Amino acid sequence: MKGSTFWKWLAKKQCFLLEGGLFGAKMKQLPLVGIICTLMLFMIYRTSYYQYQATKMESDVLFHPLKDGIVSTSSFSSLPRGIVEASSDLELKPLWIASAPNSEESNSSRYLLAMPVGVKQKKNVDTIVKKFLPENFTVILFHYDKNLDGWWDLEWSREAVHVIAHNQTKWWFAKRFLHPDVVSMYEYIFLWDEDLGVENFHPGRYLDIIKSEGFEISQPALDPNSTDIHHRITVRKKTQLFHRQVYDTRGTTKCVEDSEGPPCTGFVEGMAPVFSRSAWRCAWLLIQNDLVHGWGMDMKLGYCAQGDRTRNVGIVDSEYIIHQGIQTLGGSSVKKAEYNRGRIQEDSLRRRGNDVRVEIRRQSMYELKTFKKRWDRAVEDDKRWVDPFSSRKLKRKRRRSYSKV
Repeated sequence: MKGSTFWKWLAKKQCFLLEGGLFGAKMKQLPLVGIICTLMLFMIYRTSYYQYQATKMESDVLFHPLKDGIVSTSSFSSLPRGIVEASSDLELKPLWIASAPNSEESNSSRYLLAMPVGVKQKKNVDTIVKKFLPENFTVILFHYDKNLDGWWDLEWSREAVHVIAHNQTKWWFAKRFLHPDVVSMYEYIFLWDEDLGVENFHPGRYLDIIKSEGFEISQPALDPNSTDIHHRITVRKKTQLFHRQVYDTRGTTKCVEDSEGPPCTGFVEGMAPVFSRSAWRCAWLLIQNDLVHGWGMDMKLGYCAQGDRTRNVGIVDSEYIIHQGIQTLGGSSVKKAEYNRGRIQEDSLRRRGNDVRVEIRRQSMYELKTFKKRWDRAVEDDKRWVDPFSSRKLKRKRRRSYSKV
């Protein structure tokens, strides 16, 4: 700004000379002085404009608007930029390093497997983890039953990250421990349940397929013999490598050729979702901090597919799993059940003829209704937001109407 101050001073001096005793002599130079003044004003304007743009770009970098406020670097602005480490990871580090780190290993792609686990499913979890570790996966286990000692006899257990919080759900853990900046080094995040059979699943081949097809959000198909199949789109198609859509006219939801939304297309279920790094950054924001069961989220995950959900969301048929449907969280081993902001003893619930699982399902239904209300309210309040998929439906309707004419 010192340069612009000098030009302003010079301009004032020139105008002063025009009004002084040399007025007559300077009359002939009036056109030239006018040109000079115009050029100086233009240069001042351009300098100010560039400074404004630079400030705006810096502000965009330093401030990231989130749901509940703004996170800025003003709190550590005293640090030199080069020392600021804005992200982290879940890699375990030794207390000392005996040899130089392997550069090839540090530069290779890494993936994350995150699961809520209880010791009753230890054998099945052991089978899953042993399949993932050789494929360059980091493993984080969320222990909802507080039993960590029961895992140390497994050879890989000390290579995994363990988090303990009694009687908490997968989405509760994910919201608090899988922040996008913490898991940004992982190319894909597998957020799986513990009761999945992986006899016919290979993580390496699965990754090859979703990378080649550009699936930002995906899941392995479910064996038709699985328990608790809720949506036909997740069922395995034996003759296909993968699929993006299902055609089914049974039930209340009719999935036909021109269906463009979940659960007919652009849909995965919450038991075994796989997110790309970019998709997870969006999905993490979609998780409501107080709605721990995640009901209703699956219908909106397509908005995080980084584009067309009918293309970027898919089910992989060649690498499929079996959903065993084992209810462990909130089961008979739970001493207390959290419900409606209060703690109720399980034996008290049973005396009244209620089961903990029934209470949890009732809570899940309540959260589903709450999530839908929040989505509708957010859409109504955000006047600048445009539903990227409603415009597609409108175009499709117009094409059909024109074809009938």
